[in-house]
Amino acid sequence: MRIVPNRNALRWASLLVLSLGFVAVLELVRLPAALLLGPMIAAIVVSMVGEPVRLPPQPMVAAQAILGCMIARVIPPSIVGELAKDWPLFLGGILSVIAASSALGYLLTRWRVLPGTAAVWGSSAGAASAMTLMADAYGADVRLVAFMQYLRVFFVAAVASLVAKIFGAAGGAMPDIVWFPPVAWVPFAETLALAAAGAVAGRYLRIPAGALLLPMALGVALQGTGWLHIELPPWLLAISYAFIGWSIGLRFNRPIFAHVARALPHVVGSTLALIGLCGLFAVGLVVVAGVDPLTAYLATSPGGADSVAIIAASSNVDLPFVMAMQTARLVLVMLTGPQIARFIANRAAVAEEKLP
Repeated sequence: MRIVPNRNALRWASLLVLSLGFVAVLELVRLPAALLLGPMIAAIVVSMVGEPVRLPPQPMVAAQAILGCMIARVIPPSIVGELAKDWPLFLGGILSVIAASSALGYLLTRWRVLPGTAAVWGSSAGAASAMTLMADAYGADVRLVAFMQYLRVFFVAAVASLVAKIFGAAGGAMPDIVWFPPVAWVPFAETLALAAAGAVAGRYLRIPAGALLLPMALGVALQGTGWLHIELPPWLLAISYAFIGWSIGLRFNRPIFAHVARALPHVVGSTLALIGLCGLFAVGLVVVAGVDPLTAYLATSPGGADSVAIIAASSNVDLPFVMAMQTARLVLVMLTGPQIARFIANRAAVAEEKLP
């Protein structure tokens, strides 16, 4: 009797093998967000060459909740004190970067480089994973947003590494990941309960990206008051990143790639322009506040907070200053992202109507 292979099982096997291969390559070259980008690239390949894998919604919701807990974990209470100490300086630096990214998003929207509000969400300076998920919740084309966000993550990490090497301050070595460390089971169970409760509440209350935002907000509050220690082993984060990457990548197809190819020069140009503008803001911090150049540059670097943290940790810089500005901008971008996207889209539409 001839055994007919299960086509769906074969597609899943192909997706898993390709994901592991791409993650290995990206980790080898030390590219930030490799655990998310590898599965996303693999899903794009599978989607382009044949019938895509069907991804059930429940794992994606769970992955968003875990990501929210992860973001909450990297926002320590000490950040508040650091921000309060020099709040005018932080506020000026944060708003300057957000204004620059919003202006570039407006221009890309006005020039119709990308449809709808995709250019606005894609230009948001920070929280690439969160902004991609929120853009999807607000109706933007998540494929184009992911393309812009992770292209910027790559360029920002590369330029930041180069700047650190020029200053002779960074070793460039990233710590090896211990995939199965000892787990504190009570905090781990509490973290899973937080993720589950936040995800369910977010869907029940119909909050856009609620499965991400509610666990993040609750996690920050509970961790800051000492009621919770967020425990997320690397293997769980890797699984969550994989599901998020697959969810994004499986939405790509040949027509969307044709559009991406046409938009690529504009997107690369806007990314480099944003990096250059943020470099000027860093010069302002050096001149006005006497911040050392590398600290100022890493603090104003537009996105890629994980890679910036790694570079800063291996450099002779003011790490609390860098992470306070990066974290505060991450939170502010997520809180104001929908309003900024809606405002810019409306302004671009009005400007379009006034054209002869």
